[in-house]
Amino acid sequence: MGQKTHPFGFRLGITEPHRSRWYAPKALYGELLVEDERIRKYLDRRLNRTPPNAAVSDIHIERTREELKVIIKTARPGLVIGPKGAEVDRITQELGYMTGRKVAISILEIKQPDLDAQLVAEGVAEQLKKRMSFRRVLKNRAEGVMQAGAKGVKIMIAGRLGGAEMSRTLDTRLGALPLSSLQANIDYGFAEAITSYGVIGCKVWIYKGPYEEQAETGDDERSRAAGATPRARGRR
Repeated sequence: MGQKTHPFGFRLGITEPHRSRWYAPKALYGELLVEDERIRKYLDRRLNRTPPNAAVSDIHIERTREELKVIIKTARPGLVIGPKGAEVDRITQELGYMTGRKVAISILEIKQPDLDAQLVAEGVAEQLKKRMSFRRVLKNRAEGVMQAGAKGVKIMIAGRLGGAEMSRTLDTRLGALPLSSLQANIDYGFAEAITSYGVIGCKVWIYKGPYEEQAETGDDERSRAAGATPRARGRR
């Protein structure tokens, strides 16, 4: 049996904040959970799967008794906001109709898209759809991530690579990647490239350094977006 675990789930509640933050009684919990999933799917389809691509990597949802707050992390905030805020107003209105609640949308800009694992995975998948050489794509993207300031990166793709009859797995690694350390800030992303000869999955791990370093320099975008500060637990 493999000894693998999801890098985000492994750190959830310890150094990573939850992506949905609200409290509900038992009778209402399931309904709100399904609503969160519908909001995420709607925003992903509207902003990421419909051109022009807004490069949204993460969506945080916060609820109070009166208001539903959606925090969108994007590398292209201009496309989400639209001319004179028209696009974000339209999305707010549609989410209001969908949920029946007052909706507020906050947009957080990703200043370094090459250090966001989800955006790197989406970029690799997009290039594979265009039938580019998969070995060259992996090499170029991994080097781009390291040049952006990462301490380590691993990119793995699996499927009918190059249209081959049998599916296989290929990965490339650069730098350090301490997956088992809770103090390591490891960003993880997954995307699928739907090609004419089958689906190719792409996974990306990016090591940005220890959480303490980023807390000192103020670079921890994800925790600031969530309004939480990373906490170090356990023995060092």
